[in-house]
Amino acid sequence: MRISLTLVCTECKEQNYLTSKNKRKNTERLELKKFCPRCKKQTIHREKK
Repeated sequence: MRISLTLVCTECKEQNYLTSKNKRKNTERLELKKFCPRCKKQTIHREKK
């Protein structure tokens, strides 16, 4: 039931990270605070549609 997904920076819209989540347990979109190499700071990264 785990699916792989891409995380996108909310500020510059660059796709930076690949991760996975359990679709059955977490139905909402994933949001993590990660480092963006393009912005050179920590920003919120959201799950791509």
